[in-house]
Amino acid sequence: MFIQQLRKFFLIVVIIATILLTYLWYDDYTFALNPLSKDIQKKIYKKHQELQYLTYKYFKIKRVFPIIVTDELDASKFGMAVYSQNRQINIYLNKNRFKENENYMIDDVIPHEYAHAIMFALGNFSNENNGHPKMWQDICKKLNGLRCDRFVNHKDILIEKTNIFK
Repeated sequence: MFIQQLRKFFLIVVIIATILLTYLWYDDYTFALNPLSKDIQKKIYKKHQELQYLTYKYFKIKRVFPIIVTDELDASKFGMAVYSQNRQINIYLNKNRFKENENYMIDDVIPHEYAHAIMFALGNFSNENNGHPKMWQDICKKLNGLRCDRFVNHKDILIEKTNIFK
């Protein structure tokens, strides 16, 4: 009798686990094949508008730094500001990192990369402190960056990353 109950229990656990794994696989699959949701795109747009305003307010820079969301960045990178040979400055964001913590990407990573873009626009290409000197930190803070640290604090992204049903 006990063995049959144990078998039923394990069968139920296996069925539930299979359903959960299928759901998670499908969620990852659809995320990878589709653009970011309209809600996330809207949040990025609003943050971009806010940063353009602050950039002009504090630095008198009218230049627009395009934000490009891509899945081609290395998995370890959250974002990157790039100064090209033709003097174009673009901000690239790692699409896959939005799945882990969209708020961190919008409230921390975008101002972080925007601060790098402003440094480029001001002609400061310093590699002091791995590209995060005091001037960069001050710019980041003026852009309302929540945490203007040099690098990502992985504890900040763990909370949303562990919520599988968000």
